[in-house]
Amino acid sequence: MLGMSIARADREDLPEILELQYAAYQSEAAIYDDYNIQPLTQTLEDLEREAEDWIVFKAVEDRKIAGSVRVLVADGQCTIGKLIVHPDYQNRGIGKRLMKAVEDAFPHVRAIELFTGHKSERNIRFYGKLGYEKFKEVQVNEHLSLVYFRKEIKEGA
Repeated sequence: MLGMSIARADREDLPEILELQYAAYQSEAAIYDDYNIQPLTQTLEDLEREAEDWIVFKAVEDRKIAGSVRVLVADGQCTIGKLIVHPDYQNRGIGKRLMKAVEDAFPHVRAIELFTGHKSERNIRFYGKLGYEKFKEVQVNEHLSLVYFRKEIKEGA
């Protein structure tokens, strides 16, 4: 993909990433008929606090942040949070490139874990194609279960 770059986001990028998050999570909110989900209610202050512990990557195309992913590294593994791509930039391989960037940035970890909602069939298929395997499902309430995925990166790390 010509013209797209992936890099670690800076604090100055967070307002644009939050706007991207609001746009990207509209489709998830529609699936669950719930527009009060955390990604749509998160404030800039919340995101700034989160970014103190989480590493934030950005995908930039045409000088615009088109995608982002957050990573928490602890105890020899990565946890992925909020892989997002702006609706106008979807189906261009940006999500796949962001996931690869995470895997490449942390080759020393044992595994990478993430979760998505049980009705988010597109996400479930996407993670499966990238080699992530479902390892548990946790019911949050009568309308939502979270499906957890894991990909082994390095044996015995």
